[in-house]
Amino acid sequence: MFDVAIVGGGPAGSSCAAFCAAAGLRTVVLERETFPREKVCGDCLNPACWPILRRLVLDERVRSSPHAKLDRVDFVGITGQRVSVELPAAADAEIGIKRSLFDQLVLGRARELGATVCESTTVTALSSPDPRTDHWKISAGEQTFRSRALVAADGRNSTIARLCGLLPRARKERVALQTRFPLPPDFGERVVLEFRPEGYSGQAPVGDGELNLCLVSVPKKIASLREWAEARFQISPDHSWRTITPLTREPISPGQPGLFLVGDAARVVEPFTGEGIYYALASGELAAKAIILQRNGGSVEDVARAYSAAHAQLYRGRLWINRLARASVLSPRIASAVLRVARVQPAILRLLTAKIVR
Repeated sequence: MFDVAIVGGGPAGSSCAAFCAAAGLRTVVLERETFPREKVCGDCLNPACWPILRRLVLDERVRSSPHAKLDRVDFVGITGQRVSVELPAAADAEIGIKRSLFDQLVLGRARELGATVCESTTVTALSSPDPRTDHWKISAGEQTFRSRALVAADGRNSTIARLCGLLPRARKERVALQTRFPLPPDFGERVVLEFRPEGYSGQAPVGDGELNLCLVSVPKKIASLREWAEARFQISPDHSWRTITPLTREPISPGQPGLFLVGDAARVVEPFTGEGIYYALASGELAAKAIILQRNGGSVEDVARAYSAAHAQLYRGRLWINRLARASVLSPRIASAVLRVARVQPAILRLLTAKIVR
């Protein structure tokens, strides 16, 4: 019998596991992949992540790992107009780091703190608590796990949300492609967000002399956007790409009795903003606090409501950025028009960037 079972070993699940294990809770992480594994992501770590990493005692390990310290964002419009915004230059700067490396660091920390980690473990069935058992029964093939609390940290297509009847219908209007290749000469340590008639491209160095390239478009235009990227960066047509869809999905109420949804399982944010890892870490920590409260005698209903309120506060006042980002992909010409205005009034983009990398 575990105090908490966490399905998904990405930043949301691993941070939750680390905080729970550090508080003395019997914690198990069920992860379907074997780490290290790659993940479709812009590979950018916002300054807001550093306080959480310090609480996990992981900040120095991240700093000592291969990464790129990012000093500015270049916004490039359809016609080539360019607006640059400097990023914070302090120690807690924005960095680019491979998700395969970062995720393994966080999962490893959870393991160090006492969490049981089961990789290559796919959840196949779920029995919710009833008055007789007061615990979850989680099946993964021939294995069975029992836990008093359950955390869904398994992404936008969450198996746990689906098994609980909570997963909303996905919006399939966009798709993302991602790959890495050698950093072009003189690229510098910057983020480039480049709008195209087909969608947009996000580019960021991630250390070890590599560039992360993401493409976002609607399905009927993604092939054309990929052809542009192959010509722009001299990428071979048989080069390997990773893909993910959907990019948008209705949020789920994150606090259910005995069940906590974290990261993309609860709410999907736009990849344009680069905030996904922060929200994953932060929601994982919030869920851990709620689970500790429940373990100390809080009623499951009260704890669920408190977690939902704290989770909503995490996003409050910031979702307009996600709506703006989505609109910029579906209507890149409008985004380019905004850039033309921003060349005259650069404070517009400085405000947007400051909101994202606070």
